[in-house]
Amino acid sequence: MTGSASTLVHDLRVADPENAEAKSSGPRPGTYARGTETVDTILKAAHDVLIEEGASAFTIRRIATASGMKVGNVSYHFPRKEMLIKIMLDELLDSYDKLLESDVRRPNLSPEDRLRLMIRLCLDDIAGKRTTRLFTELWALANHNDFVADRVRAFYQRVHDFIGEVVAQLNPALSPDEVQTVALYISASMEGATPFLGFGKPWAEKIGQITAIAEEALVMLAKSITPQQIAHKP
Repeated sequence: MTGSASTLVHDLRVADPENAEAKSSGPRPGTYARGTETVDTILKAAHDVLIEEGASAFTIRRIATASGMKVGNVSYHFPRKEMLIKIMLDELLDSYDKLLESDVRRPNLSPEDRLRLMIRLCLDDIAGKRTTRLFTELWALANHNDFVADRVRAFYQRVHDFIGEVVAQLNPALSPDEVQTVALYISASMEGATPFLGFGKPWAEKIGQITAIAEEALVMLAKSITPQQIAHKP
């Protein structure tokens, strides 16, 4: 588990000083230990509520009901729902990082094969119910909550960094900023498929064909685009 209780309380204080200061007085809230039955139950309930019921239902009270606990028991461990968002994103990113280490960063793969595999894994993930619903609901929350927006931004920055590692190897002529721009484009191209190709979406059955097209188009782009083209210069 990344992040300590004190770090989370500090983050929430920055996002909402008055509320967080009040909650950080007295017995310290936000104390959790992943792996304990109570915390695991709360996190599963929070995950299920967000995916099955949406952002509008994502409240401490609703999560308490879904976990079969009292509101006070949930708020002791997680005084605000933003803490749950941070933990879910941290754990999701950790699982992606482990997948990259085991599958994508294998020494026998070429940079091109790594990018192809990364594209395939990402679009396969988008096709699943969890990712389709989780991220669309997180985007909805981020529209109205600066703390959630910052956490989602930080999550995607890590994704762009992963992609950028490979882009830099495929196209050494690009500067670090240009690499990040191309990585952003690749990420946006894949994430933008969610409302069209995600779980239960109108063209979900086309995901295999779109994945094949994306592999060819995005790898070719990463290998061939020039600094002049990125700068939009003739």
